[in-house]
Amino acid sequence: MKKSGVQASASLKEPSSPSPSDPKQQSLPVGEYEVFLSFRGPDIRDSFADWVYRGLVRSKIRTFRDEEDLQRGEKMEHFLLRAIVETKIYVPIISPKYVDSRWCLQELAKMVECWKLGKGHVILPIFYFVAPSEVKKQESVGFKSAFKLYGEKFDAATIGQWKEALKQVGEMKGWHVTEHVGFRQGTVINEVFVQIESHLRNSYKLATDELVGINSHVEKMKKLLNHVDSASQKIVGIHGMSGTGKTTIAKAVYNEVSAQFDQSCFMEDVRRILSTENGGDVTLQTNIISSILKVDSQVRNVGEGINIIRDRVCRHKVLIVLDDVDERFDFDRVFGRLDYFSTESRFIITTTDKRVLIKFDHKLYEPEEMSHEYSLMLFSKHAFGADHPPGEFLDRSEKFVEAASRLPIALKVIGSLLFRRDMKFWDAKLAELRSIHPTKVQERLRISYNELTYYEKQIFLDIACFFVGEGKEIPFYMWDGCGYHPEGGIDSLLMKSLIKINEKNQFWMHDHFRRLGEHIVHEDYPQQSFKRSRIWSNEDALEILRSGGQV
Repeated sequence: MKKSGVQASASLKEPSSPSPSDPKQQSLPVGEYEVFLSFRGPDIRDSFADWVYRGLVRSKIRTFRDEEDLQRGEKMEHFLLRAIVETKIYVPIISPKYVDSRWCLQELAKMVECWKLGKGHVILPIFYFVAPSEVKKQESVGFKSAFKLYGEKFDAATIGQWKEALKQVGEMKGWHVTEHVGFRQGTVINEVFVQIESHLRNSYKLATDELVGINSHVEKMKKLLNHVDSASQKIVGIHGMSGTGKTTIAKAVYNEVSAQFDQSCFMEDVRRILSTENGGDVTLQTNIISSILKVDSQVRNVGEGINIIRDRVCRHKVLIVLDDVDERFDFDRVFGRLDYFSTESRFIITTTDKRVLIKFDHKLYEPEEMSHEYSLMLFSKHAFGADHPPGEFLDRSEKFVEAASRLPIALKVIGSLLFRRDMKFWDAKLAELRSIHPTKVQERLRISYNELTYYEKQIFLDIACFFVGEGKEIPFYMWDGCGYHPEGGIDSLLMKSLIKINEKNQFWMHDHFRRLGEHIVHEDYPQQSFKRSRIWSNEDALEILRSGGQV
C-alpha cells in the first residue's frame, strides 16, 4: 500500500472514549488536531496539497491529512468524522475531480454540519482550478456525471446532503487557484496560513482559575498596557502576595489582548525554571524562542539565545508574559536589552518582590484586596455551588471569609473542603483556621490536605513532586498498580480544588500546593534526603548517587 509519509495519518487511534485505567483503549484526544485538510489524493497529493500540509507542519500547526489509500471501514469512517468534530479549522481543497471521491463529499458534509452549529468551526476553502460558482451550482459535466453514478448507489437524502454542502462552500469566501506558476500558488498558501494563525490566536485561551470580579482587573491592565509614558516603557508589572490571583489576572489579560500582537507566549513558573542549578537562563530562552517562532529550538548558551532573540524574535510585535519572577531573573541576561524590542511589544511580569521591577521603566498594577462581597461570592461558589450562601450558613460563611483574609486561593480551597459538610464540621474547621496566623498561607491550605485519605495524599504528593504539567496516562497506570484507586482519588482532588486538569489533559497545581507537597515530603527527613519518599531535585539525586545512598 502506497503511503505519502504523513505522520498524522500513521498514528490513527480508535475513536472510543476510554477509561484512563484501561491501557487497551485509545482515543482521539480533544484538540489533538487544529486543522483538518481534505482533498482528493490523485489530483494534488504530491503537489499543492503536500505544500500546504508541510507548511502547516513546519509552523507547528497540528494538521490532520486524510489518506485516501487507507483501508476504509466503519471504524475508520467513524474515526474520520470524529477527527472533523474535534478540529476547529477545515481546509477543503476542491479540485476538478474532488466530487469523484465520496469520502471527500462525506467529509465536506460533516464540516458544513459542524460549521452550522455555530460553535467556532471555520471553513477556509481553496478552489483549485475549479470556479467557486461551479462548486455552488454543480452544473458542469464532471459534477453531473459523478452524481449520476452516486444515484445508483446512495439514497437521495445522502446525495442531497452532499450537494447542499458543496453549495454552501461554493458561496464562502476562499482562494481560487487558476495558475500553475509556483510563486502564485505560494502566495495563496501564505494567505491561508495567515488566516489559520489568526483564527488559532483568537480561539486559543489559557485556562484560568475562577476569580470573581476579574473583568475590572483586566480593564485596568489593558489601560496600563495601552498608555505607556515613553517609547522605552514596555513592561507592566503585577505585584502582590502569593495567592492573590496575579497569575489568574495575567492569564485573563493574555487571553484578551494576545490576538493584537504578531506573536505571544505565556511563561509559567519562571522562578522555578531559573532555580535550576545549571542552565536556567538557557532553558527560559529556549522556551520563549520555541513558543514565539513555533520551532523546536535548543539554545546552547546564553549568548546564542540573546542573538536569536535579537535577530528573530524582536522582528515581531510580541507579548511576553513572565509569571512568578523573583530576584534570580536578569532581563539583560535572558533577552539582551529591552530596546531590542519594538515600541509596540509588551511584557507582563508577575512577582511577589517589587524589587524585581525597580531597574525597569515600568507600569505597576497592585490588585486591591478582594472586597467582602466578592470574597463571599467566591467562597459560596465552592462551598455551595451558588453565588450566595443559604441563610442558615450566612453567618458562618462570613466568618470563614474573614478568617481566610479574603485570599482567593484560600477561599476556593476551604470552600471546596466544606462542600456538603455539616455545621459541626464547619465549626471545627473555622476554629482550626482561626488558630493559624494569617500570613502562614501554606499552613491554612494544609487543612484541606489533612482531610484526604491515605491514597489521596499519595497521589497529591506525587503530582506536587513529579507530575505538574505532565499527562495523566502514565501516572494513572502507576497509581492503579499501587492500588491507589486513581479515578476516585483524582476526582476527590479536583472536587477539593487541590488540582486542575488543563486543556491539554495535563495536571496543574497552584504553586502554593506544589510547595506544600514538597515541604511535606521534605519535613520527614530534612537533613537526610536519601530517606525521603520522593526525590525530585536533580541536585539531591546526584548527591545521593555520589554518596552511595548515604548523605
